[in-house]
Amino acid sequence: MKYPALIVDLKKIKQNTKAVIDECKKYGISVTAVSKCYCGLHEIAYVQVCAGVEMIADSRVKNLKKLNSLPVKKMLIRIPMISEADDVVEYADYSMNSELKTIRALSDSALRKGKIHKIIFMVDIGDLREGCLPENALSVISEVAKLKGVVLDGIAANFGCFGGVMPEYENLSILVKLAEDVKKNFGIDVSLISGGNSFTYTAMVQGQCPKEINHFRFGDILLTGYDARLCEMVPGAEPDSLILLCELIEILDKPSKPFGKIEKDAFGEIPHFEDKGIRKRAIFAVGRQDIRIEEVFAIKEGMEILGASSDHMIVDVTECKEELDVGSVIPFRLTYGAMLAAFTSEYVEKVFIQ
Repeated sequence: MKYPALIVDLKKIKQNTKAVIDECKKYGISVTAVSKCYCGLHEIAYVQVCAGVEMIADSRVKNLKKLNSLPVKKMLIRIPMISEADDVVEYADYSMNSELKTIRALSDSALRKGKIHKIIFMVDIGDLREGCLPENALSVISEVAKLKGVVLDGIAANFGCFGGVMPEYENLSILVKLAEDVKKNFGIDVSLISGGNSFTYTAMVQGQCPKEINHFRFGDILLTGYDARLCEMVPGAEPDSLILLCELIEILDKPSKPFGKIEKDAFGEIPHFEDKGIRKRAIFAVGRQDIRIEEVFAIKEGMEILGASSDHMIVDVTECKEELDVGSVIPFRLTYGAMLAAFTSEYVEKVFIQ
């Protein structure tokens, strides 16, 4: 095996996906699996469909193309570029939108192709990423309703990805109210009121999700079965569905604090170190070009990740009881950012196990 290697346990991912879907069904909520985290890899999307997912979503049309053969609906969750309108209509049944000019381009493309494209209208209710402000939404939707190549089929919002705003009953209720206003003003009964991403799972189990919310877009929680807000596993889910294996390339006793004049490092940061005397330090052949080091965590006791350059991860292993040597292969856990980077990096081997 080549390292670093991302070990992908397909059996656990299937189980975790099913566990989350089962919990959401208790609240009348359907789940769309977001494949962008794993770059649209067919092996993972397939087991998620087998687990009960009825729609796959991605932020990139390129990934939806790779999954075109899967017999489920597809959704583009990043606001489309006008330049990709034809591909969006071709490979996505739904797309999330806020700009009328883009929606018109999608409508024109759909008419040329003899299709009807479904629009999920995005509303910004605090996180300040994409979406029309609630007070302006009806005026835009009134124009969308006139278009022949698209149909408004959903209202949605996003949380936590830019502003860190979390979903709560009050802001989720804005979506519900807008859906009601759309039906009242235009006679459009949208099928999806989409309450957000993995952060919204916590709101659901805490009773902070209005009963009218009927759809979520989930990425990492389906893969890991881990509720990152509550810091606990979803009932029925299994841990360690994704593990990063890294090979040790140097292990030496060294001072814990650099010596010499310290200025900015290669990433423009001035590092700070605590002087702990001489420590045993291991270097692993993985770095910032491969993963997001801040979201990598040691599994084995007695290991402390100190940081990384572009190609080297430095770990204090002084307290580790396990015998380590050059060539040792050590597992690490990943949270979302490191997982996304690992799947994206061509330098990280992907190994699927059943």
